[in-house]
Amino acid sequence: VISSGNVVAGTETPLASVAVGIAVRRGASKPDISTPEAVRRMLLAAKSITYPDAAGGAAAGVSFNETLKKLGIAEQIQPKIKHAQGGASAMALVAKGEVEIGLTFLSEMSEPGIDVVGPLPREISTPTGLVGFVSTHAKDPAAAKALLDYLSSPDAAAVYKSQGLQPGR
Repeated sequence: VISSGNVVAGTETPLASVAVGIAVRRGASKPDISTPEAVRRMLLAAKSITYPDAAGGAAAGVSFNETLKKLGIAEQIQPKIKHAQGGASAMALVAKGEVEIGLTFLSEMSEPGIDVVGPLPREISTPTGLVGFVSTHAKDPAAAKALLDYLSSPDAAAVYKSQGLQPGR
């Protein structure tokens, strides 16, 4: 980002991070996802899985594809996967019972017909960091910096937490 010339070096401000989580249809039994091996077993046993399509640019999909590679089961579970256009669409498929296991960012798990199981273990899925910068094109760099200061403040942290994200500071 810095080498692009579009942001001011030294203004990097961590805002929040968000983990990829697992959801099931409301009322369904929640699988064990406490360890990488438990997640591996759960995915192999699942009848169907959905998550946002990485080919469409979905960051949660890109992250989960990396998780599948780490677990060594990317090829094995391909027949079970039904890609969705975004996290909300993935959660809707789970809520309707069309898919057994749904994955996306925890912040996208607001569908009333699902139960959130929890985040994937950090050993296999690093949360995605959200970072703000002051743009080199900002008309008022001081105001841009003030906005970043607010977005990384304790007041903003409460909002991030309420939306399934972890504050950056």
